[in-house]
Amino acid sequence: MGYAEILFEVSDGIAQVTLDRPDKLNAWTLSMGAEVEHALRSADADPAVRVIVVTGAGKGYCAGADMDMLVGLQGGGDTTTALPADAAALPPLPDDVPAALRGPYSYPMSLSKPVIAAVNGVAAGLGLSYMLYYDMRFASDRARFGTVFARRGLVAEHGSAFLLPRLVGMHHAADLLLSGRLIDAREALAMGLVNRVIEHDRLLPEVREYAYELATKCSPRSLKLMKRQLYGDLFTDLGASIQLSDEEMVRSFGTEDFKEGVASFLQRRPPRFTGR
Repeated sequence: MGYAEILFEVSDGIAQVTLDRPDKLNAWTLSMGAEVEHALRSADADPAVRVIVVTGAGKGYCAGADMDMLVGLQGGGDTTTALPADAAALPPLPDDVPAALRGPYSYPMSLSKPVIAAVNGVAAGLGLSYMLYYDMRFASDRARFGTVFARRGLVAEHGSAFLLPRLVGMHHAADLLLSGRLIDAREALAMGLVNRVIEHDRLLPEVREYAYELATKCSPRSLKLMKRQLYGDLFTDLGASIQLSDEEMVRSFGTEDFKEGVASFLQRRPPRFTGR
């Protein structure tokens, strides 16, 4: 299907979602949010996809919420969204997904496949908050990051006051939220906000190279279950985490992917994982 505000393509086991409002630095709209969710969840349901990458068109990643949208919200404007008429219906999320991970911003944590942000430019406000729900964030050396909420008369939105301290520590989270200042990619790396900083022209090639390694060398079953462990354990304690991980490890011993992982290692060849 064709989207209006994003681009979507699949190749080499990688689904790439590109925010596509370059003249607005990919400022977020309600329609864009609906399209991104549809694309990510479609990719998650596609057996040809192993990894998902999200980036921005042009000079920006996402400069935050579209100002026209914010002005409309001030006046009690329409908050409904519509997908293109040919948009396929998406399957429901699994029953065991916690309620907190079913929301319009948190759902990436419920997906079974890794989601990587390739941050090619400014990521501010909502553009920063939304990517906190992705599994990894790789940044161009030209990228900049900021919450900006305090400078717009707003508050820490969409769970960012919960997630930021867990990523960067309370003191850095307080700095980012209370000052609203922009930081560069190197400072973001030092804080732990991003995993890697990459030369701008090499950003997408290197992110895709990393994604391809996940897609071809890692068991999709393992990736799915480890994502469930990472985010499910936010809602539990150490004892429950140990018990679940031990149970899942025993189940892993009987899977085709475990057999293939051992065989490919012993035979010194690339693995051919199926997710079973």
